[in-house]
Amino acid sequence: MTNRIDCLIENANENYEIDVQQWTEISKKLFNNLMTHEEVKSNSCLVGRDFGEVFFDVTFTDGTETHELNKTYRGKDYPADIITFAIFADDENSMIIERRVVLGDIIIALDKVEEMAKEESKTFEWELKFLIAHGILHLLGFDHQSEDEYNFVVKHQVEAIEG
Repeated sequence: MTNRIDCLIENANENYEIDVQQWTEISKKLFNNLMTHEEVKSNSCLVGRDFGEVFFDVTFTDGTETHELNKTYRGKDYPADIITFAIFADDENSMIIERRVVLGDIIIALDKVEEMAKEESKTFEWELKFLIAHGILHLLGFDHQSEDEYNFVVKHQVEAIEG
């Protein structure tokens, strides 16, 4: 991909020590890996848009925070592992300002990542990459309301990690 990728990582969860610089680079790499998949690139919200930079945020928090966000914004009363706010993909009036696309925000509960990693017999790092890739796909306009959509998203998440 020839466009510049920028990502801001914030760790708001004091119970987990996160190397913000390392996870910034990992997040950018996951984005670039996803954009090498023709199915993703040609069906994303970026198709046909003229831009020079893509930007997104990732905030690491906990299940208490995602529970509140889930309840407030989605009407669901449980802690989520990940919540995304796809600012660019979800707004038909979204704009590119000074050739910069602001895709949106990814919020991940690190305690849920740890829980899921144990349940799935994966490492914490693998599960966190999996969720970041998942969030990026949402920011690019992909959802998983049907089984086919779910399989599409999961397939590309795994491929992005392995890429």
